[in-house]
Formats: sequence, structure tokens, C-alpha cells
Amino acid sequence: MSNDTKAQIKKKVKKHIPKDWLCELRILYRLVKETVNDIQKTGIVNLVIITTMAAILTIFGAFFRSAISMSSFAHELGNVLELSVYLKDNADPNTVKNQVKEFEHVENVTIVPKLASWSDLKREMDLPDIENPLPDTLHVKIDKPENIEAVFKDVKLLQSVEDVSYAQELAKKIEALNHIVNMITVFVVIIMAILTITIINNTIQLVIQSRKDEIEIMRLMGVSNWYIRFPLIMQGAFYGFCGAIIALIPLEFVQNGLNHMHQFFMVPMPMYAQTFVVAVMFLMAISFGAGGSFLCIKKHLQV
Repeated sequence: MSNDTKAQIKKKVKKHIPKDWLCELRILYRLVKETVNDIQKTGIVNLVIITTMAAILTIFGAFFRSAISMSSFAHELGNVLELSVYLKDNADPNTVKNQVKEFEHVENVTIVPKLASWSDLKREMDLPDIENPLPDTLHVKIDKPENIEAVFKDVKLLQSVEDVSYAQELAKKIEALNHIVNMITVFVVIIMAILTITIINNTIQLVIQSRKDEIEIMRLMGVSNWYIRFPLIMQGAFYGFCGAIIALIPLEFVQNGLNHMHQFFMVPMPMYAQTFVVAVMFLMAISFGAGGSFLCIKKHLQV
């Protein structure tokens, strides 16, 4: 009988075996107990691992939370960026306004009549009594800073437009800031993953070595591979979870500092930023912890 046939028969038999939920709970209890025992056997090393993971997660959380705030600042700066569109003498401001509003990424267009501009200038400066040399102007607000260049090119093609200008250097700096923040965040995540997996890998390797004979006996008895794997994977997840809990304390100080900075510059705080960072931090800590254990098991155990 071939192996495929045996596997098919085994699947069919399993379908007809009634599930004993009490037995399933006993197995789960036993797995949890094995996890606790493994953690206890690791001893004082647990504290070192959890503290190290907490430090790694604190760095990640601080960078990630700061990145969200910096993106918020960049967005607010981008919102004040406007295109100044100077019209030709024979152009109708309302007609050009309607044309510009049709362009993609344009949020709002405001007409500044040349008479109003001239009056404001005369109030600010002592000017001779000459004819108004200023053109009618449109102030065009863009939805996002990265779209300002595209709208700039579209507006400049209009025949009624004499010239277009905007704070080009500021727009480039905002875009560069966003790019740098995103790159740093990705870099920190990669470093965090490498350090976490390395630490967990070494720890689980020690546990495997200490339980080598016990694991060998279980394998000879025909114990399921997942029964051997599960406590070790849970141990890695436990380290990640505990590290994330400790990391919440310094992360709260980071949050308070950023709150003061937002209040000082009168920039609104990003909604649910802290909750999002905490959720991502816990998810990554547990995933990397369990993932590090799983990789170590595959490397050092043929199960």
C-alpha cells in the first residue's frame, strides 16, 4: 500500500472519530503547563531576555510613534502650501478659477483681485501714486504636498495664466522629511526583527539542549510534532508579550513629550496614534518571539 493511500485512509478514519472536547482541553492544559515549566527551568535568563526585548521594543515604539507625529507635522506644513497663480490682464478670474478647480488634487481656489492686493501693499509700504501694476491672483490649495508639482504643471499650461509660483524648496524638504522618517522606521523594524529572532533563537536552543533526552523519548513514543513544538513557540511568544508590557512604561513618556510638542506648535495630535503603535508593538513582539522559536525548532529539531 502506497503512502498516499495510507494518508487518505487515515484522513477518512479521523473524520469518523468523535471529538472528545474534554480530551482536547486536557491536551491544551498539558501544553500550557509544559510552557510554564520550560520558562521556570530557564531561570534568571528569563529576566535578561525580557529586559532586552523590552529595550528593543521601546526603541521601536519610540521611533514609530515619533514617525507618526513627524508625518503629522509634515502634513500640516503641506496644508499651508499654496500655488500662487498670476493671471494675464485680459483674463477673467472666475473663468480661470473654474478651470483650475477641475484639475485633480485641487481642494480649493481663492481669487485675490488686483485692487485688493494693491491696497494691502500700499498700506504696508509708502508707494508713489502710480497705476496698479499687480495682476489678479488665484491661491490654489492642494490636497497633499506630493501632488503640488503635478498641479503646478497643469495650471502653467493655461493660456490665461502669466506665471505660477510656490514655496518649492519647502515642498521638497517636506517630501524629503517624510521619506527619511519612513526609511528610519523600516530600518528600526528590520533591526528589531533580527535582534529579537537572534535572542529567542539562542534561548530556545538552550531549552532544547536541556530537554534533549525528554524530547527524544517523546518522539520515540510517537508524540505529535506539534505537541513538542507548541510549548517552545509559546515560550517565545511569552517573552515578546512580557517585553511589550514593560515597553509601555517608557513609551508613555514618549507620548507625553510628543503631546507637549503638538500643543506648543498647535498641530493636532494624530487620532488613535498611541493605540495603533501599542497594537503594532504587541503584534510584532509576539510574532517575532513565536517566529524566532519556530525557526530555532526547525533548525535544531527534526520535527
